[in-house]
Amino acid sequence: MIWKGNVTEKTIIPYDGYLSILSNDPLMPAQNIRLHLDVTVDVKDLSGVPAHYELHDNFPNPFNPTTTIRYDLKEPGKVTLKIYNILGQEVRTLVNKNEAAGFKSAVWDSKDNAGRMVSSGLYIYRIETGKFVKSRKMMLLK
Repeated sequence: MIWKGNVTEKTIIPYDGYLSILSNDPLMPAQNIRLHLDVTVDVKDLSGVPAHYELHDNFPNPFNPTTTIRYDLKEPGKVTLKIYNILGQEVRTLVNKNEAAGFKSAVWDSKDNAGRMVSSGLYIYRIETGKFVKSRKMMLLK
């Protein structure tokens, strides 16, 4: 089925059809069951661009030795994503560049800007882009 209707922020697309069930029962070798599905489509799924900025929880958390940090950019622009220790000292810059809008991720390998492994503990990661600024905590366990 090809959807020919308008798509809004959240659109429900109906699908009607039949499910055929075959069996080895000689009295009822096949059965057709009528189905109706309502599928909700989010605009971000169609456009590839998120509706708002977001900094997600890293995963895994706690981690050893790598973790992935996902973030969403609703508009293109300059992005910085940095890791700080619990004292507020910068440990590592993961992203420092202009990026297109979209769903993004960065991987931290538990190393500082000099390439040295850091110690176990609580770390803060912080994103800044335009007027959007957000921080989250993560735990490195060795």
